[in-house]
Amino acid sequence: MEKISNASSIERDLRIQLAGCYRIFDMLGWTELIYNHISVRIPGAESSFLINPFGLHYSEVTASNLVKIDLQGRILAPSDYPVNPAGFMLHAALHNGIAEAHCVMHIHTTAGSAVASSQVGLSHDNFYAAQLVGRVGYHDFEGVTVHAEEGPRLLRSIGDAQAVILRSHGLLSWGPTIPNAFIYLWSLQRACEIQLAGAALGQAVSISPEIQTKARADALQFDPTHPSGKFVFDALLRQAARIDPGFRD
Repeated sequence: MEKISNASSIERDLRIQLAGCYRIFDMLGWTELIYNHISVRIPGAESSFLINPFGLHYSEVTASNLVKIDLQGRILAPSDYPVNPAGFMLHAALHNGIAEAHCVMHIHTTAGSAVASSQVGLSHDNFYAAQLVGRVGYHDFEGVTVHAEEGPRLLRSIGDAQAVILRSHGLLSWGPTIPNAFIYLWSLQRACEIQLAGAALGQAVSISPEIQTKARADALQFDPTHPSGKFVFDALLRQAARIDPGFRD
């Protein structure tokens, strides 16, 4: 296991923030047994990333047991745990192909996977979905993500979209920071939850393209230079620390 005290100060801070993010996902119910990933690039070592140890639940992830790997999923520092190479394919493609994709997140929530499996995809007729107009990319399902050759097709599918719906699969986001990637994923997940719940009530009230465009422009939380996205993440991080501060170890 890589001791956190041996890491650089930048890596140490990232480890604590990333481990806290795993605990936030657990707190929000975004877990899928031991599967799915949140990965973050280590500055100054552009081919090195931190990811969860395979076999642990998100509630068990700590700063010191996060695993440092390269783009091929090879472990770069001593670790008591392996990584899941199948799941990392998506992350490796984005980390390698998008300069600003310092953090990549992927979930299989019920609401997200349900919308991803519907023919219509995300409807932009609710509060959060309207803010995501023009920000969502789609990638068609190609089976279990174990083949690296899918990576270039994934990149072409999503373009510069930071909120991604993986058809018949789940949700994905990326960003220059952990909080920025998180606010995209939270907003996409929330939009899917509302769409799924509202479907039982019949057709949603339409939001005009003009209002959708206005909502997108006013959604300042997606701007990585605006503090609101970080404020949201930091508030949840404090909540996770109150539940169990052990993720910092």
